[in-house]
Amino acid sequence: MPSSGQPAWDSPPNTPPSSAARPGRVRAVRPVGTRTILAEVSGTQDVLALQAALLEAPFPGQQDVLAAAETVMVRAESPAAARRIGQALLELDLTAPAEQAGGLVVIDTVYDGEDLAEVGKLTGLGADGVIAAHTDQVWTVAFAGFAPGFGYMVGENQALEVPRRSSPRTAVPAGSVALAGNYSAVYPRKSPGGWQLIGRTGAKMWDLDRPEPALASPGYRVQFRAVRDVVQLAPEGSGAAEGDSQQTDSLQKVPQTTSGLRVLSPGIHSLIQDLGRQGHSALGVSAAGALDRASLRRANRLVGNAPSAAAIETVSGGLRLQAVGDQVLAVAGAPSTLTVVTPSASPKETETGDTEDRQRTVPVAAPFALLDGEILTIGVPDAGFRSYVAVRGGVDAPPVLGSRSTDTMSGIGPKPLAAGQLLPSGGAAESGVVGSPEIQPDYPGEDVTVLDIVPGPRADWFDQAALDSLCAQDWTVKPESNRVGMRLQGTPLERSRAGELPSEGTVAGAIQMPPEGLPVLFLADHPITGGYPVIGVVVDHQLDLAAQVPIGGSIRFRIAPETAAPAGPSEETPDRKASN
Repeated sequence: MPSSGQPAWDSPPNTPPSSAARPGRVRAVRPVGTRTILAEVSGTQDVLALQAALLEAPFPGQQDVLAAAETVMVRAESPAAARRIGQALLELDLTAPAEQAGGLVVIDTVYDGEDLAEVGKLTGLGADGVIAAHTDQVWTVAFAGFAPGFGYMVGENQALEVPRRSSPRTAVPAGSVALAGNYSAVYPRKSPGGWQLIGRTGAKMWDLDRPEPALASPGYRVQFRAVRDVVQLAPEGSGAAEGDSQQTDSLQKVPQTTSGLRVLSPGIHSLIQDLGRQGHSALGVSAAGALDRASLRRANRLVGNAPSAAAIETVSGGLRLQAVGDQVLAVAGAPSTLTVVTPSASPKETETGDTEDRQRTVPVAAPFALLDGEILTIGVPDAGFRSYVAVRGGVDAPPVLGSRSTDTMSGIGPKPLAAGQLLPSGGAAESGVVGSPEIQPDYPGEDVTVLDIVPGPRADWFDQAALDSLCAQDWTVKPESNRVGMRLQGTPLERSRAGELPSEGTVAGAIQMPPEGLPVLFLADHPITGGYPVIGVVVDHQLDLAAQVPIGGSIRFRIAPETAAPAGPSEETPDRKASN
């Protein structure tokens, strides 16, 4: 079995390794799959300096930047660009003070949190001292994560450093002002959480109706101001209750006479997806988008749409759609029976005197007409898991941050499809003709699906036996799996290192290892940061294949050939401090 080390760039060329560990320098760069790298630095100031440098002067091929507690993750357009950026990062001088582009945000806060007294005891300041320490310093948003609008803020001193609660709350109210480790934050929406609650605010930390949705994004400075009461504001223009998601309902956005598709039955789980919203990691927003990107592109190509046009992603069959006006459709992805029924009451058949429904089947991966009133039913797949339905012109749902995708993790984008909903077709067609039928690849069935992985970035949290076990056994996809991640069942793996990992950026394809030792394979709606070590990352071009493995299917991991015998770090990686 190959070595468990992962490739890493640890110091600039011709530079002694010990110099890379000094403050003001990137001490190591680790690959995260094939197109992403993780730069390790010595602390928050270096994180801020590196983030500022990358945003001010991006490297060629740089696509996205995500800062975290002690790392900065950079997404590149290609593996070659990732390697070039990794080498260049090791030569950067971070000793110059980071210039923060953001302004100052004042947040009015009522200090009556449930944990205020406990924080006073933990810090020795008492409740009044905690309030004074929190309001008398300026906080800087170092990075985002957990949820859109949730900014990890670092203060000017460490007087308020406290641990997380031993037992996290199942629901923290929106607007809660909290502390954990040496960070402060405001919960933008109702969610579970383990931070110490010291107060509450009516400030809207995340609002999609603003030009900049995040009230305080990375680089902004924040001053908390103690007040006796706050005004609770509902999301502008929506009438939504506090903590509600900001997903959109296309039934309320389009006229009822619009041409398109009416949902008669949404099946098990059907969503609107395109190729996702890239470049918003700093706001705490993942890319989302179609899990099987090749199938989405194929379906769009067949009806003459642009590759990124919005379509329907559905799982395990059961979706029933009725044409409102004549439409051109194509279904790609998991092979299944596609049945079209022409109801006897349709206008075209009433004219001919027909009184019985007529039925026909249409092929997968080929364009076909769905005339006004006709009904398409997608059967249970013969193999694979996800199907994509494209309509000529694309599904005309309201875009959010440049994408029409549904993000199930953050609640951004269109709501899941519902019976009776009308999906209007838009203007995304870019060709005057439809495509020719295409041959689809093989999809996962009863056989084991083999996925190639790049070890790391935290393979060094596991010994060789654990990596051998990861790649030697068949993992079963559990029913709890979803678009956030595939939960896998098998023989648990054990870590070789104690402690917790500070939160750091992660990617689709990451194999995260919670303490129980059972892998979670992140998919498109994954959280952008995580605190569990990632033992390996599925190579980018096989994510489409992973998305087609059904519930109950089997996966086996294999070290990607090009990383089968990598060179490990040239210096020992220091122990990491406890996670925040």
